[in-house]
Amino acid sequence: MPNPTAAMLVIGDEILSGRTRDSNMHHLAKVLTGVGIDLKEVRVVSDDQPAIVAAVRALSDGFDHVFTSGGIGPTHDDITADAMGVAFGVNIDVRDDARALLQAHYNRMGTTLNDARLRMARIPDGAALIDNPVSTAPGFSLGNVHVMAGVPAVFEAMVASVVSHLAHGAPLLSSSWRVMRGEGDVAAPLAQVAQDFPDLSLGSYPFQKDGAYGTNIVIRGTEAAQVAAALAQVQALFPA
Repeated sequence: MPNPTAAMLVIGDEILSGRTRDSNMHHLAKVLTGVGIDLKEVRVVSDDQPAIVAAVRALSDGFDHVFTSGGIGPTHDDITADAMGVAFGVNIDVRDDARALLQAHYNRMGTTLNDARLRMARIPDGAALIDNPVSTAPGFSLGNVHVMAGVPAVFEAMVASVVSHLAHGAPLLSSSWRVMRGEGDVAAPLAQVAQDFPDLSLGSYPFQKDGAYGTNIVIRGTEAAQVAAALAQVQALFPA
């Protein structure tokens, strides 16, 4: 059976403006690779409801899972939850279980659960809460879309919670071989290896060392025997 597929939607003006560097995509890609869920696409959209709605609908239709990050906080520009309600055609309002989580958290902190913070308890109808052991305010899953915070520590905790409940596939294995030749020199032989192993992904990545140029050849696949056989062919073509 093929691995489940996934896409990621990164939401936030601060990402597109360059003010904030996104690290969540890198983390999600590593986690999904390790459990055999193939991340196929990543999109970045601004804090604009029509853009979020359109992206969510397209990705939800195209992939088994969609992971979003950003836009579920307490401020006016946190509009992701509302956009999810529109995308799925469901109502959104403060939900009792989410409110109770926040109330207990702010009681422990000695802080008031004001109207702004209560926005984080607004959950679309039919959604399941995603646990947030870092700062309590939950994410949620609606259909095949998993809506999570943008703060990396919170995002990572939510990803762990969600992925533990998803069906896994075959983890992606990889091997690499470094040769002191440029990409132009390895292109033709490498294309033949790729043709011989159509189920594998072969990539070449240039590097420079001590003034000389070389290429890292990376072989990826889910079958260890195939990866090993392709690596042996590459090593025969380009001895150390």
